[in-house]
Amino acid sequence: MVAALLLLSAAPALAATPAPPVYFDWFEYAGHDAAFETPLPAGHYRNPILAGFHADPSIVRANGRFYLVNSSFTYFPGIPVFESVDLVHWKQIGNVIDRPTQLDFDGLNVSRGIFAPAIEYHDGVFYVVTTAVDSGGNFIATARDPAGPWSDPHWLPSVEGIDPSLFFDDDGAVYLVNNDVPPGPPRYEGHRAIWMQQIDLAAFTPVGPRKVLIDGGVEPAKNPIWIEGPHVYKHDGWYYLSDAEGGTGPQHSQVVLRSRQVWGPYLPYAGNPILTQRDLPDDRPLPITNAGHADLVEGPDGTWWAVFLASRNYQTRHYNTGRETYLLPVQWRDGWPVILPAEQTIPYAVKAPSWMQGDAAQAPSTGNFIDRDGFDAPTLGTGWVQVRVPKQAWADLSLRPGALAVHPLTENLDTLRNPAFLGRRQQHLRFEASTDMTRPAAGVAAGLAAFQNEAYWYFLGVRSLGGDRVAIFLEARDGSGVTRTLATREVTAATSLRLKIAGDEGRYAFAFDTDERRGWQTLAADVDGTVLSTDRAGGFVGALLGPFARDERALRSN
Repeated sequence: MVAALLLLSAAPALAATPAPPVYFDWFEYAGHDAAFETPLPAGHYRNPILAGFHADPSIVRANGRFYLVNSSFTYFPGIPVFESVDLVHWKQIGNVIDRPTQLDFDGLNVSRGIFAPAIEYHDGVFYVVTTAVDSGGNFIATARDPAGPWSDPHWLPSVEGIDPSLFFDDDGAVYLVNNDVPPGPPRYEGHRAIWMQQIDLAAFTPVGPRKVLIDGGVEPAKNPIWIEGPHVYKHDGWYYLSDAEGGTGPQHSQVVLRSRQVWGPYLPYAGNPILTQRDLPDDRPLPITNAGHADLVEGPDGTWWAVFLASRNYQTRHYNTGRETYLLPVQWRDGWPVILPAEQTIPYAVKAPSWMQGDAAQAPSTGNFIDRDGFDAPTLGTGWVQVRVPKQAWADLSLRPGALAVHPLTENLDTLRNPAFLGRRQQHLRFEASTDMTRPAAGVAAGLAAFQNEAYWYFLGVRSLGGDRVAIFLEARDGSGVTRTLATREVTAATSLRLKIAGDEGRYAFAFDTDERRGWQTLAADVDGTVLSTDRAGGFVGALLGPFARDERALRSN
């Protein structure tokens, strides 16, 4: 499927005189976080269950398995679909947005696009409802097989707001619940409401009246902000409405309300929030923050579980790995679902579901591991993504079997279009990413990029100087709007060379190797890694690492 979108695209052909491709023989990623060093006790699993940028999880149980989707913003392919039999071991099986014809994100910054997809299953059909922010609005996609193919978007032009989800009631009625502006003028910044309306799924059309279920939040007098990510569940005769509240930063939380009637009134749980980390000390070891945006699911043994987003921080506020997906059991207390009691830290090791299959090894989803891609498969692995939707096929695995051929484009990393950058998520605070690449042709710069968004990135690149001489350089964008060259070195290189990016929380290092007998040589050390922090760069994504090639013969401004 990924091969189809990268290799067999029917998009326009490359320019009349394309630059020669750059070949990457392999790419290796190694993570070694302190939080993952402690051996797991028997019968336990490791949090996060999906390390690295996997925000806004939504989950459904169907046909004896669990399926999970995440926000993908402007990355392509979009809306990854994961499958698991035990909630612990996850495998990506496809993407809802995997065809260039489905959506277009050109002109949008990285943190727009696909927000908070929600997945449901009913009568043999999977439904994903989501918002394409600034690129079409709310829509529903459907599939008989969660691995795909998924339908083109069924647009919902009358539905405003974000974060829609579907609820299938016992009587056959289907409801769409989402975040939108309040019914009257907003009283304060971040004042939002949760609305519900019945929907005819056969026609993909909302019907009947639309009603506010929550205005502001569970304690309106305190002016709560950003009530969002709503889900409705039915349990023991009660309707439960669970929502995120407090924004996606350190004040993030999950709250719950319930009613005997689907339309309410919904009354809040006296013990809200049912999940947060906002009341814990900043100086706690190995902190996990920003917890919220949960979705609940019942297991085959009758236990309930919650998936949610949270972040692993360093220096109190920074996190380069983005918002990740976590799993915790849900305890029912006096008829209310509680994910984590107040002032308890999210554990890195948790007792596994009773039906967990096999051991608790979860790599490469989480834990410390080495992941090497030799580019010897006929299709790219599901972990690779592009920035926005490609208009032409520039990544090729067939040109030289056993290598990734990247056709350089004139787009730089600061573009609002699609650069020739293939990224995989940074999943650790301490990591190394390396590659072996051919020496680029004249007029081409190629190498490894560490990318947060179009305004915050590093590029460890190589340019040919003629003969066997090359210039190895480090470029950076730090939000100032100016690309700076931080270091450069002229060296002799054979037909290929190796590059490496290493990170240790807020410090990064960039190295090269032109002769394996000499080993790695540092180009720049102790470089500011907070450039790649979500807190500094803004938005909702984490850092990506991977090959990038730029045609500099006619570089256009963006």
